[in-house]
Amino acid sequence: MQWFNGLHFNNLKGDIFGGLTAAVVALPLALAFGVSSGAGPVAGMYGAIFVGLFAALFGGTPSQVSGPTGPMTVVMAGIFTHFVALDPESGPAMAFTVVMLGGAFQILFGVFRLGQFITLMPFPVISGFMTGIGTIIILLQLPPLLGASSGANVLSVVQQLPMIVQSVNLNALILGLLTLGVVFFCPKTLGKYTPPALLAMVIGTVLSFVFVGVDVIGEIPTGLPSLHWPEFELSLVKDMVISSLMLATLGSIDSLLTSLVADNMTRTQHKSDRELIGQGIGNIVAGFFGGLPGAGATMRTVVNIRAGGRTPISGCVHAVILLMIVLGAGSFAAHIPLAVLAGLLIKVGIDIIDWRFLMRVHQAPLFVIFLMVSVWGLTVFVDLITAVAVGVFLANIYTVRRLTETQLESVRIVQDHKEDHHFLSEHESEILMTGAGRILLYQLNGPLSYAAAKGISNKLMACTNHEVLLLDFSNVPHIDVSTAMALEEVILDSHLAAQNVLIVGAKPEVETILQRMKVATLIPEQYHFPSREVALEAASILLATPDGKP
Repeated sequence: MQWFNGLHFNNLKGDIFGGLTAAVVALPLALAFGVSSGAGPVAGMYGAIFVGLFAALFGGTPSQVSGPTGPMTVVMAGIFTHFVALDPESGPAMAFTVVMLGGAFQILFGVFRLGQFITLMPFPVISGFMTGIGTIIILLQLPPLLGASSGANVLSVVQQLPMIVQSVNLNALILGLLTLGVVFFCPKTLGKYTPPALLAMVIGTVLSFVFVGVDVIGEIPTGLPSLHWPEFELSLVKDMVISSLMLATLGSIDSLLTSLVADNMTRTQHKSDRELIGQGIGNIVAGFFGGLPGAGATMRTVVNIRAGGRTPISGCVHAVILLMIVLGAGSFAAHIPLAVLAGLLIKVGIDIIDWRFLMRVHQAPLFVIFLMVSVWGLTVFVDLITAVAVGVFLANIYTVRRLTETQLESVRIVQDHKEDHHFLSEHESEILMTGAGRILLYQLNGPLSYAAAKGISNKLMACTNHEVLLLDFSNVPHIDVSTAMALEEVILDSHLAAQNVLIVGAKPEVETILQRMKVATLIPEQYHFPSREVALEAASILLATPDGKP
């Protein structure tokens, strides 16, 4: 029997072991993300618990494990800092209200079936903003790695870095570098039993009692979380909505990309719209309990699947284990050095950077390099929404331009026997040759978009000295309103020049647009023909008897 997100108990052993393994991997990252966000380590734990539980139950990817991720934490850190700076007293509550609103937007994305479109983003844009997020994480973690407090943003960190390097805390740096060494070089045989991140956190915490003088997490609240009711300030509603849309969009992209990874590993097919609804529910609940926003976490999902997790039970087990840890392990977590967490997050940042594309970006077209670098720079130094918006806009402009060129190249213009007649029948060629340039055949091919409309009009304007114009739509499945209006200009200009216009082979979809835009009415019904041959015969009759009817 199946409930919720494909829930069943046929794989109970694998799901329990997968959830346990995912929880062990999630523990150090949740603490690190919480500290990095500014909301505190317990916020990272609550985010992992509530997003992990509800996204598993109500989502559309059975084997996916959700929780705070690097990209979501980067955005949340900016949101938390922004609202606390504006209102230190109610700022944290408004930041968690933004998390709830983000979850609500994700539910709307799912309800309106936008899941299938969210991941249709150009690869250079995805590569650019993921690399930008990785860069942000690394730069923001350099101060705690060196024993200083983390900066509020990338620019402040870059400006303060020379001064921080001069006053480096060697003990903190040793612990941070040791952490990086463990997560990078932990033997695979040992990694099968103990996740490198957890091993590094334990070793670093134990050694901190020897390498004294380093900052630690400090006291962590234990027990069940308290409710954070939504809080709004009228003057900040616009900021809150924009921030929540940023979280919702990024969380949706992050989750659905992880869903694709899970599909490839389990040979299944996720339900994207349902996944967005599940993620939205999880983020709403996380916001109510002061948790960080989350998304599908690639590393935890992969670990879960490899350990045998296949159903939502694994995600639920992961959440329950983390809850038990929150209820009883606060005293141990309080001693974890911030430099150790910085080392763990720098590893996360390095993993997020799209090295696979960067290694071959020099072989890509110049525009692709420009697009990727632009999105990267905007992500790091401006914000993610601007970066994605500019990236998608530039990519779409480039794509439209290329499609327009292809559409215009496919247009065939035949006016006399000197031109290519290979696509015409023998009889059709004879009629055109007999017309001696007085018949102009304009054959359109493929779907016609608004971008090609002006080019179509310009090409026709360049053709002169004909008396009959045949607009051949036989190979056109559909047109848009812009193309119809461009054709109206051509028809009106032809009428002014005393030229007859005939429409050939317009399919119902094309005919419907022409009728709706009142373009078809400019041409008498008897000048609409089902085939090119019949239309050419009618054109030859018009030339012989200009005042006659075809």
